[in-house]
Amino acid sequence: MKAIVYDQYGPPDVLQFEEVEPPVPADDQVLIRVRASSVNPYDWHFIRGTPVFIRLFTGLRAPKSRRLGADVAGVVQATGPSVTQFKVGDAVFGTAQGSFAEYAFASPSTLALKPENLSWEQAASVPIAGITALQGLRDKGRVRAGQHVLINGASGGVGTFAVQIAKSFQACVTAVCSTRNIELVLSLGADHVIDYTREDFAREAGRRGSQSYDVLFDLVGNRSTSECLRVLHPQGIYIGCGGGSPTRRSSELLFSILSSLVRAPFTSQKMPGFLAKVNTADLDVLAGLLSTGNVTPVLDRTYSLADTAEAIRYIEQGHVRGKVVLTVP
Repeated sequence: MKAIVYDQYGPPDVLQFEEVEPPVPADDQVLIRVRASSVNPYDWHFIRGTPVFIRLFTGLRAPKSRRLGADVAGVVQATGPSVTQFKVGDAVFGTAQGSFAEYAFASPSTLALKPENLSWEQAASVPIAGITALQGLRDKGRVRAGQHVLINGASGGVGTFAVQIAKSFQACVTAVCSTRNIELVLSLGADHVIDYTREDFAREAGRRGSQSYDVLFDLVGNRSTSECLRVLHPQGIYIGCGGGSPTRRSSELLFSILSSLVRAPFTSQKMPGFLAKVNTADLDVLAGLLSTGNVTPVLDRTYSLADTAEAIRYIEQGHVRGKVVLTVP
């Protein structure tokens, strides 16, 4: 089978499109014929081996695993003998190991049936970004009807899902984006938009003494924790889930995390730690929102599997509208 592989850390040029042995699922795994996948910051962190402390888990000098990719949409090709949740021929979406390939294997616990109204490309764009938006807002932000939610990075992969999910919770949503994305985020349901090319949401609000948001979902990490807290109500919740760009040094990211931990005991505002976890139950929640049209994936560009390096280069520019998807013929 054809797959994207890499043997050293570095820029997207290290990626190779090669013929490799197809994976063999274990007794409790599912083999998927991949029809589409999508690219996440998760992927270029692995390609570049940054921030450097992740190499403790991915390999110090070179990657432990040659395969890449997590998001997946495709057809169940085979199942291990202990798998009962899915059968051969089921159309599924979720996460799989090494999904930048024609075939990938997955745990049934990270898959769900694909909504019939979605294309393969749309379904593949959902898992990591959609789960991050859902769990961030629902579980960490505890967003409910009538609350005011600020989403910094509203036009990106997670942000486009977050705007729509927050609106499904009947929240009042303020979206932070650039001028060219204002129309997009309004079309997704945002009630208000802050154009960051004209106004700094954190510093301007801080100077005005405004504390108007119940939840700040920060998907960019381009403002200090103290600046972000100034725009929140005294009992507001700050959810940091961004800032790991390829150009940001590991020391800067670590300092940001430590700053939040040190500050947390001395403020009434909450700063919960957050690491999204893909699971069938939440994929089913998203499938319900997608089936009813309450949430619609936003696709920026689509690339062939062979052009994965080009897709990664585009992602690294940092101005993606929604998701970048890979198609697998």
